[in-house]
Parts: sequence; structure tokens; C-alpha cells
Amino acid sequence: MAGTSSGIVAGLTAAALGAVGFLAYQAQATVPASLAGGAGAGASPSASASKAPRDLRNPGALPGDSGTGERVVYSVDDDRVWLVDERNVVQRSFGVHPGAVDPPVGRYWVTSRSNAVTGTDGVPIEHVVRFTSVDGVVIGFSAAVGSGAGMTTEGVKTGGIREWREDGDAMWRFATIGVPVVVIR
Repeated sequence: MAGTSSGIVAGLTAAALGAVGFLAYQAQATVPASLAGGAGAGASPSASASKAPRDLRNPGALPGDSGTGERVVYSVDDDRVWLVDERNVVQRSFGVHPGAVDPPVGRYWVTSRSNAVTGTDGVPIEHVVRFTSVDGVVIGFSAAVGSGAGMTTEGVKTGGIREWREDGDAMWRFATIGVPVVVIR
């Protein structure tokens, strides 16, 4: 009986390690051929400008120099996201809680998504929208399953940009594979 239960534990451990390896592979997946040549390749002229002007009276106002057309705009200085439609109209803007690793200023594209996984901080997350990686740390938006949007980053290099669940739902509906993500200061 003891040999059977240790065999079950070993099997479950192997399955869990395989699942984690598969998710890590998915998170590091290369950009689709249709998007190659731009994703993560550096800053575009519109996104590399110095800190975009902010409207202090209206933090939800779209920053200048964030590009045109449908896109997700993420400000690493303001910890804020704007979901912008093809007419340059902000559909939603919200604050976020970034992880320990920030993406460089530039233009990227959504390369992979997961409905529900466990974050690198061990917190169950949902609606994961990934767009780049920095030194092996995957960068993307996600919402913690539960009551908070924050994350535990002490001692862990995380690239998760956490949203409140309702904002994560909006991001999930908006940011499908191939949608541009513009990172600004």
C-alpha cells in the first residue's frame, strides 16, 4: 500500500511539473509569423518619446504620443492602462499594480493568453494577457482570483501587471492575440 501511494504522489508530481513546464513554454512562445519583425523589437517612434503629458485633473485621459488605432496603452510611471479603440477613443482606463520587472518602453503585441493559471507569486490568476518578456521574466496583465489586485513580489521576479477583476475582464475581452500594446513612461 505504501508503494502505491508513493507512486501516486510521484505521478501527480510529474504531472504538475509537466503542466508548469508547458505553461512556461506557452508564456515564452514566439510571436506569430504574421506579427514577426515588430513584437518586442524595440520602441516605435510614437512610443519612445519622453514622458507623455498627463492630465492631472483627468488621469483617465489618453496620454499624447501613445500611438494611433486600436491598442492597449500601459504607463509604467503612472501604473495605468488605457484600452483604446480603432478611432482613438478610450474604452476604459484603470490603475494597475505592477510586478517587480517593468517592460521597456516600446510597441509590442499580445502573443498569448490564458484563462486561468497560477502566477509566479503563487497566487491564482485569471485572464492572463502576455505581450513580452525581460530576461526570462514573462510580462503580461492578469487579475488575481479573490479580493485584491496586488501581488506579493518580495524575493520573486514577477512580470505580472495585476488588475482588479472587473478591469481584467475588460482587458480579456479587448486584448486578443495580435492587439498592440504600447508601453510608455
